[in-house]
Amino acid sequence: MPLVRIDLMPGRTPDQITGIADAVHDAIVEVYGIPPRDRFQVISELPAGRIVAQDAGLGFERTGGVVMIQVFTQRGRTDEAKQALYARIATGLESVGVGGEDVFIGYVENGPQDWSFGFGVAQYMTGDLRVPSAAGTVG
Repeated sequence: MPLVRIDLMPGRTPDQITGIADAVHDAIVEVYGIPPRDRFQVISELPAGRIVAQDAGLGFERTGGVVMIQVFTQRGRTDEAKQALYARIATGLESVGVGGEDVFIGYVENGPQDWSFGFGVAQYMTGDLRVPSAAGTVG
């Protein structure tokens, strides 16, 4: 049950924004094996100058089309699964016109006690929801 935040630079059409959101979700479904309707995304288009993404010393330049993605999910997936997710997100975004240099992903892990899906209840802790397997699949 990842919660995904996607921050975009202005200038994309609604269809392009939907394509970006779908590509990120499709990658998570494919790599982590979550159900397709287990989708929680916040998508924000920020004004020019409100996203700063330089190269961190890696020697490449970004364009004005940066897409910053934060994935909040339960801890326990392998480094290999995370790497596979990053690669699949980049491939999916490339197919909707976002170059690899413009894909920035931050990954934040937490535990079952850190989620409430409504009514102020931690449903994983009460047993209303089954805690998902942390293994994650690769492929």
